[in-house]
Amino acid sequence: MVKKVELSADLQEIARFAKALSHPVRVYILKKLAGLNACCYSGDLVDELPVGRSALSQHLKELKHAGLIQGEIEAPFIKYCLNKENWKKLKEAFAEYLTEETEQVQIKK
Repeated sequence: MVKKVELSADLQEIARFAKALSHPVRVYILKKLAGLNACCYSGDLVDELPVGRSALSQHLKELKHAGLIQGEIEAPFIKYCLNKENWKKLKEAFAEYLTEETEQVQIKK
């Protein structure tokens, strides 16, 4: 009988970040916030992106759920910033994951 592996918290975190990065609009938002090294308003983003307000809202929700951005309400606007702590974790996790040696897995036929 083959022993099942336990999926560590690190692997689950990488998967959560990868899911958040699985759409080009979300990648664009993160790249913009990282490049600005500042916050921006959702209204500014909707003017730049080829998506409507409701779709943008869903993308921002996914990024927030993954912990990669944080929002601050300044009525009637919402200002979004990178969550710098988790952005650093994402960069470190992906760098480590993509550079570590892979174990050879034998597949039985």
